[in-house]
Amino acid sequence: MQKKIHAAPTIVYPESDGEPMAETDQHRKLMMDFILMLEGHYKYDKDVYVSGNILMYYVEGNPKKCLSPDVFVTFGVEKKLRRTFLIWEEANTPDFVLEVASPKTVSKDIGEKKELYASVLSVKEYYIYDPLGQIIPSFVGYRLIDGEYQEIAAVNDRLPSETLGLELGEYKGMLRLYDPNRSEWLQPPQERVDAAEERAEIAEKKLAHALAEIERLRAQT
Repeated sequence: MQKKIHAAPTIVYPESDGEPMAETDQHRKLMMDFILMLEGHYKYDKDVYVSGNILMYYVEGNPKKCLSPDVFVTFGVEKKLRRTFLIWEEANTPDFVLEVASPKTVSKDIGEKKELYASVLSVKEYYIYDPLGQIIPSFVGYRLIDGEYQEIAAVNDRLPSETLGLELGEYKGMLRLYDPNRSEWLQPPQERVDAAEERAEIAEKKLAHALAEIERLRAQT
């Protein structure tokens, strides 16, 4: 009797773990702002992938081996839209990771995830930040040195990222990115739009005042 040939089962890597994107509006806004700021900063670099809150699988054939970094940057991979991040299909693992922490997640952030980022994924820099200041310390960064994370020392109240060439620090009460080459803070798109509108409004008022002054002077002659 001829034996039946059975096809190997297809392994599915889900796109969602059923967990909410963020615990609070502050957590969600920080995640989105950071992703948008980094996307803008690297918009002309074709081999820099910026993302966050998507499932990352790190063991082929085992869908249980996954995690979802809040924000991450990977150099040397194609800039394209992905449904999930499969480590074995990419040319590199993430170089930078930011986790937006809370009392509920901090033990995992500084324990299981920190070990995984260092020993399995070799993430060069790992940052943990609590936007509500409920954990101590509320902001800490690590740099991978000889396979182990060493805490990054603050310079001018900011943590310098060698990987990004930027600095992370608080600006107007929010965690932001500072560009030391341009001596300026990076802004999310909406903040840039708001700032441009404010400048336009100020310029419009100055123009109206100048025109009014011209008319006043004409009336006196």
